[in-house]
Amino acid sequence: SGNDNSEALPESIPSAPGTLPHFMEEPDDAYIIKSNPIVLRCKAMPAMQIFFKCNGEWVHQNEHVSEESMDETTGLKVREVFINVTRQQVEDFHGPEDYWCQCVAWSHLGTSKSRKASVRIAYLRKNFEQDPQGKEVPIEGMIVLHCRPPEGVPAAEVEWLKNEEPIDSNLDENIDTRADHNLIIRQARLSDSGNYTCMAANIVAKRRSMSATVVVYVNGGWSSWTEWSNCNARCGRGWQKRSRTCTNPAPLNGGAFCEGMSVQKITCTSLCPVDGSWEVWSEWSVCSPECEHLRVRECIAPPPRNGGKYCEGLGQESENCTEGLCIQDKKPLHEIKSQNMETASDIALYSGLGAAVIAVAVLVVGVTLYRRSQSEYGVDVIDSSALTGGFQTFNFKTVRQGNSLLLNSSMQPDLTVSRTYSGPICLQDPMDKELMTESSLFNPLSDIKVKVQSSFMVSLGVTERAEYHGKAHSGTFPHGNSRAFGTMQARNKATYIQNLSSISTRSELKTTAIFGHLGGRLVVPNTGVSLLIPHGAIPEESSWEIYLAITQRESSLQPEGTDVLLGPEVTCGPSDLPVSTPVALTIPHCAEINSEHWNIHLKKRTQQGKWEEVMSVEEETTSCYCLLDPYACHILLNSFGTYALIGEPISDCAVRQLKVAVFGCLSCNSLDYNMRVYCMDNTPCAFQEVVLDEKLQGGQLLEEPKLLYFKGNTFNLQISVLDIPPFLWRIKPFTACQEVPFSRVWCSSPKPLHCAFSLERYSPATAQLSCKVCVRQVKGHEQILQIQTSILENERETITFFAHDDSNFPAQMGPKAFKIPYSIRQRICATFDTPNAKGKDWQMLAQKNSINRNLSYFAAQSSPSAVILDLWEAQHQHDGDLDSLACALEEIGRTHSKISDITEPEIEEPDFNYSRQNGL
Repeated sequence: SGNDNSEALPESIPSAPGTLPHFMEEPDDAYIIKSNPIVLRCKAMPAMQIFFKCNGEWVHQNEHVSEESMDETTGLKVREVFINVTRQQVEDFHGPEDYWCQCVAWSHLGTSKSRKASVRIAYLRKNFEQDPQGKEVPIEGMIVLHCRPPEGVPAAEVEWLKNEEPIDSNLDENIDTRADHNLIIRQARLSDSGNYTCMAANIVAKRRSMSATVVVYVNGGWSSWTEWSNCNARCGRGWQKRSRTCTNPAPLNGGAFCEGMSVQKITCTSLCPVDGSWEVWSEWSVCSPECEHLRVRECIAPPPRNGGKYCEGLGQESENCTEGLCIQDKKPLHEIKSQNMETASDIALYSGLGAAVIAVAVLVVGVTLYRRSQSEYGVDVIDSSALTGGFQTFNFKTVRQGNSLLLNSSMQPDLTVSRTYSGPICLQDPMDKELMTESSLFNPLSDIKVKVQSSFMVSLGVTERAEYHGKAHSGTFPHGNSRAFGTMQARNKATYIQNLSSISTRSELKTTAIFGHLGGRLVVPNTGVSLLIPHGAIPEESSWEIYLAITQRESSLQPEGTDVLLGPEVTCGPSDLPVSTPVALTIPHCAEINSEHWNIHLKKRTQQGKWEEVMSVEEETTSCYCLLDPYACHILLNSFGTYALIGEPISDCAVRQLKVAVFGCLSCNSLDYNMRVYCMDNTPCAFQEVVLDEKLQGGQLLEEPKLLYFKGNTFNLQISVLDIPPFLWRIKPFTACQEVPFSRVWCSSPKPLHCAFSLERYSPATAQLSCKVCVRQVKGHEQILQIQTSILENERETITFFAHDDSNFPAQMGPKAFKIPYSIRQRICATFDTPNAKGKDWQMLAQKNSINRNLSYFAAQSSPSAVILDLWEAQHQHDGDLDSLACALEEIGRTHSKISDITEPEIEEPDFNYSRQNGL
């Protein structure tokens, strides 16, 4: 087609009939810089004519510059056309879109159109939308400098300068400049102090922001106290002092000086020395047969005190009372005296030997009588006074393979070689009431010959041994694999509030609920395991069925080397559901947290069933966040799956916390009473499992459980029963003292460790039992549980447990699942997410909630404050201490109001007083 501006077609067209023009060059987008026009060019083959059309209108032919040539290969005509576009043309155009041009080429067959090329006026405004603000940060703190460049076409590129030198984040892993033009220094160093400038540039100009001064300061820290000086007064009242210096570290760059005193003084009193002095001589004694008399005096007037000198001189004097005229048996006096002294010494020697012989004889007779009086009991250890002999030694001779109840059952016995195991009889599986009768005490040790040496006999040096043979009876042990879990958190030290009898026989280990945009909380009852789904994690108009489960079978995660499993294996899902904000998963653990002793890892199971490490708890990463409490780990996750906590002990001082609990019940023989001592991981899951297994056997909790700190130093665990009333009860043979190998306690096991003790009453009238159960690690921590109970169920005082019973609330949806009201939460986020020159931002909120590590994770979130509050919700699901949170927010406001300019416009903040009156 043509129009008024088109030229007449040439008379001859050297193009093949039926060929449309092909563009060899099309116009490109262009920017007009200042007042310089731009040139648009177009090149096509074969082409009779080419014209530009701009904004839908043809450009006049006089404005075109055309060049023709011949393609040497094809012989076709090539036409190239240029036009100029001026700034005035672009400014005069007012349309819904940018100024645009395209070229149209004609051939014999028809026309072809090129792409549209936009033409824009390039500019870069002078003022930054946000300049970086100066900051003072502590060493190893996080620095975030915000920069929003001026508006410009094309958009400006941002570069950061430090002291006028460009910053290259590729050369320093501690610096990140990729996040929305912001500069993030993850851990501030002293060398990071300086003046920072944001540079914005495009094809038109460069702009510099205001410089922001960053000061990295070091707060001073006290050195250790010196030893106390000597009292400055040698005699009487004085003082002594000790000192310390603010050099650990010394304050730098305006850091705070140490608070407190550098010198301490205390009063002291030095007792004055008193030298001794003699009293007056006594009267002379009567004249002795040896013709001597004597007199004495004592150093008591006064006696020496407080290091004073003893009296000088003799305390006794003697002299001849006959003036040398007296002799005896015609011998000189000095010879007679010598013979008398020798006679007296011999008498003393023989008297001492005779007394020693008599004492030994009495001791032997006493020991013999005692052994005879105790032989009727068949008791290894009656009370704590007889424990000096130590623990029994059991020698097991293996005669067949596959006894799963032996302590070292992982060792495969050799059927051709006799092998001896030294250790106690500790049972892993729950036993029925018939098990602990005397006749079936050794039933688990089928066809095993047991030689037992009484520890009491060992203590007396007697080596007689008794031999016992045990046969296993079928059906002695229940073999159910059912597990149950409960919660027992020692940190709350609250009175236990739920009775054993009220627990269901089998708790459900999987909880499922449907959640929507409002979020909620999912809990596996009485296990300490929970999942928090924040408000907004699920899209609006959507609802998901989410589940939370604990692996009942033995975990598929097999720790390597010295690693140990510190808590349950937990699954949340479905695994393919995306979440827009992190969810918070809480898993209990049994480690005593100390970064010098433990290296704790989070692992996740892949779809292929293999385990891969997600992160170390101390690691800095933006993919996941772990916050360790003394008894639980709160994990912020972006995806569902199966997770577990693994501990790698890095010193012998690594502590695994064990809960020690004692259960008891009468056996079928009404005179027998069975006690079972459990040493399990200090997690609610492990305790609940024991509680439910004991309920099946009719067991009762005899004493409030206690915490044992078991170190990874290879020393064994010893369990003993002490102080049994000797005339009311006796303990069955070979069960008074038992020792468990270190590896059996330290490494995770699908069944909790327990040792069984069997006691017998002398009379059915005995209804009370009092004794002590001692659980100790050799050369380590010890716990003694004082048992005082009635063995009759209707008279027994009920011991309750479980600090938090959440079985009635496995799932909570919407606002009632959260402690912080949503309106208050929104106002907190609006206040702290906005960067503030006064430093009142989300980093301060994190600091007040004891979140001082891996702050780059929160910096990468769309709302750091919201994620911090989600973590707070996960931590405080039971106590919900809203007052402490409100006080922390008020403290932030007070802190910065002191250092801020009062006249500076205030950013709207939540009314924290109002918040506290309304539940926060």
